Amino acid sequence: MGRKTVAELHDAKPDVRVVLSGLWVSAMFVFVYVDVLGFFRSDQITAVLAGRIPGTGIEIDQRFLVLVTIYAVIPSLMVSVSLLARARVNRLVNIVLSVLYLVSAGVSMIGEEWIYYDVGVVVQMALWLAIARVAWTWPRRPAP
Repeated sequence: MGRKTVAELHDAKPDVRVVLSGLWVSAMFVFVYVDVLGFFRSDQITAVLAGRIPGTGIEIDQRFLVLVTIYAVIPSLMVSVSLLARARVNRLVNIVLSVLYLVSAGVSMIGEEWIYYDVGVVVQMALWLAIARVAWTWPRRPAP
């Protein structure tokens, strides 16, 4: 019997749009899970039931919920924007928004004592940094 040869797998490079979209999806999953896990904390539950964000004194009202919804909707929409927008706009928007979310995530860690939260935010920050890097290094077409 002859020896079987195993065909090499072709490791195709994914399109930059797909990479960016996937990174935004991953960032949103981590974002959501960190928030959901917060509801296993008694300090979070107590504060939310009292209508406040723990440790901040921020009241949970219509305005707060609208702002938080906008904050969460933007990365959700970036999944589609990354796939559909023209390259120049896509690159710029991905760089700007990923850096803004990177900074806001870092600010959210100030004073945080729960390690799960810090781990989740560091992962989000790494993903947003990756988005900025992928967008920054967007492949250019060679000049004719």
